[in-house]
Amino acid sequence: MKVDNIIVEGQVLENLPNTLFRVKLGHECGEKMILCYLSGKMRKNYIKILPGDRVRIEMTKYDTERGRIVYRV
Repeated sequence: MKVDNIIVEGQVLENLPNTLFRVKLGHECGEKMILCYLSGKMRKNYIKILPGDRVRIEMTKYDTERGRIVYRV
């Protein structure tokens, strides 16, 4: 059984410990802030994320307060 994921874009506001990030979603999602972590491929390839970067986030429809960063735009 595959869960459908929601993909949105946002902007990184701050870096937190343990590769967590606070991300502000765009106006299409009501400008809310969520907590995100790096996906495995981004961690493996040493992709750096800094505050101010635009990122693509993948969330489940069951928990829209957390997400996974899958791409830096």
